[in-house]
Amino acid sequence: MDLPAQDEGLEAAIVRPLAVSAAFEGSEEIAQARDLARVFLTSVQAEHGLPVSKRAMGMTQLAVSELVTNARKHAPGLCVLSLQVAEGAVEVSVWDSSTTLPVVLPADPSRVGQHGLEIVMAICRRFTVQREPVGKRITASIVLADDPGGNAAGRQAM
Repeated sequence: MDLPAQDEGLEAAIVRPLAVSAAFEGSEEIAQARDLARVFLTSVQAEHGLPVSKRAMGMTQLAVSELVTNARKHAPGLCVLSLQVAEGAVEVSVWDSSTTLPVVLPADPSRVGQHGLEIVMAICRRFTVQREPVGKRITASIVLADDPGGNAAGRQAM
């Protein structure tokens, strides 16, 4: 696409959106998924000048780890991790082939494990589960900059 010189910023935005995706098949690749999130957010901050707090960096890596782990544990085949910056947040989206929707268990301090979705829901601004033509997609939105009001998830007061 050839655009006039005054539209070079538009061309760059079309060619290089603030998004990245990767497919993962083995549980050993969960660390690679976390690394992808770290490298992506570092690039968002360094190359695009968007603020990414230490909290956002850590929480994004945690959400990636939990969501990719669940996909690898409960669905056969590949899972696809997508990261995209939109509206001051990073959207962490994981697609897997299972049609079974996740269930968040009631709080139980004596239960060992199975707290991944509880953790992700606690650290994100928005959490959605969508059925896809094949499988499902789980998306968590994590605010990039710390909330001056102190709300770690960046949720608006109701």
